[in-house]
Amino acid sequence: MRVLLTIVGLLGFAMGTLWFLQGAGIVRWPASSFMLDQRIWMLWGALLMAVGVGLFRWGRRLG
Repeated sequence: MRVLLTIVGLLGFAMGTLWFLQGAGIVRWPASSFMLDQRIWMLWGALLMAVGVGLFRWGRRLG
């Protein structure tokens, strides 16, 4: 369970970071993404990053 939470937390943080940066227009990959320059994706990305950090920390505390 500890390893699973740690991995899911890291993946959530990474995906949230990508969403945030796409929403901000900093990362323009893929070029056809519907998230580009859409500020709402900055919010969703920040929320997913926070959940990812929480899952990561929870997984690290289980040990």
